[in-house]
Amino acid sequence: MNFDLKTNENGNLSIGGADALELAQEYGTPLYVIDEDRIRNNYQRLYKAFSSKYSDFKIYYACKANTNLAVMRILEEEGSNIDAVSPGEIYTALMTGFTPDKILYTGNNVTDEELEFALSSEVIINIDSLSGLERLSKLSGARGKKISFRVNPRVGAGHHDHCITGGDLSKFGVMEEEAVHAYQKAIDLGFKPVGIHSHIGSGILDPEPFKLAVRTLMDTAGRVYREVGVEFEFVDFGGGMGIPYEPQESLLDIEKFSQEIVDLFKEKLSQYNMVNPTMYLEPGRYIIGDAAYLLTSVNTVKQSYRKFIGVDAGFNTLLRPTMYGSYHHIVVADKPQAQPTQNIDIAGNICESGDLLARDRPMPDIEEGNLLAIINAGAYAFSMSSQYNSRPRAAEVLVKDGCSELIRERETFADLLSKQNLPVRLLK
Repeated sequence: MNFDLKTNENGNLSIGGADALELAQEYGTPLYVIDEDRIRNNYQRLYKAFSSKYSDFKIYYACKANTNLAVMRILEEEGSNIDAVSPGEIYTALMTGFTPDKILYTGNNVTDEELEFALSSEVIINIDSLSGLERLSKLSGARGKKISFRVNPRVGAGHHDHCITGGDLSKFGVMEEEAVHAYQKAIDLGFKPVGIHSHIGSGILDPEPFKLAVRTLMDTAGRVYREVGVEFEFVDFGGGMGIPYEPQESLLDIEKFSQEIVDLFKEKLSQYNMVNPTMYLEPGRYIIGDAAYLLTSVNTVKQSYRKFIGVDAGFNTLLRPTMYGSYHHIVVADKPQAQPTQNIDIAGNICESGDLLARDRPMPDIEEGNLLAIINAGAYAFSMSSQYNSRPRAAEVLVKDGCSELIRERETFADLLSKQNLPVRLLK
């Protein structure tokens, strides 16, 4: 098993030195618990692996994975940059303390208003389509702006079809065969193209598709350099590095992965006689995914046609199992190493048949009142959560050296109504 489960002297699950049961008692459930040291360690491991082999290297944290201000501030302290995919993420990054030059905005199907916001925010804009390029060129202050293009390298990979962001079926990026035209058009419109970007998918544990995407993007960059004369300041290979969600999955060998990617990058730079641009990567899940747990209380043990364990979290709290069929390992917090004695379904409290956190899962004995810990809940958990069924969103806690701090308050019923207005004619 590749999960780094720690226990304390009481045999309870320990998260960042804090007792999971005590956290649930103090803050209630469902509760996201984030381990600060794990975030920092993940970032440092990845940065060291690449920068030791290619010194001009930068990490752009894909903040759509988790935009909590504390998480982003931790990464700002570590020296990260930000990959933002919406004006809201630009705003959040700026409020956290990232300067505009450290934010790369890669939107898709963007409105003119979104382009104007990005332009006025002075962040670097990564263009997803010729339509976006033309509309950006009509905005005041756009001329002379440094930009880059997202290129679809016709290579896709990911843990689910919905997470594959490259290839013939993908909505993202300009086609690789139109890249030369796109860069020339950008120059003709008065822009200064300085970067090239691709992203093929999410949750990748096999380096081979990533290497193929690197090769393809570098060949595209080489053609643009030779035919248009663009000297790239940066080449951005996107993110997608995965983490093991299932016990039998292996950790990504980041040393081997980085060596193969950097070697290929250098080979292509030499092949096309390109100046040495900065290499960007955009990890999200790799940095934050295994740094958080979702704690949820068992309220119902029900023997129906199947045995169900009912909990106070649901797909409004963790959408991935319902949306992607994703596996998240689950342990009983006061006996995290206990061996399975039964196969059961773990069901949430949302009024939908698809609200299952686990189906036919081998688990130890579970009773009402037990606390379950869902592992690898740092990426795409709170950020994809909702108020569906009029359930307030959960709280988030940051732990370090055994101490905990509330970094997002639990919503109340009043929060469900806070932005609604009842017309006067309907008032009684």
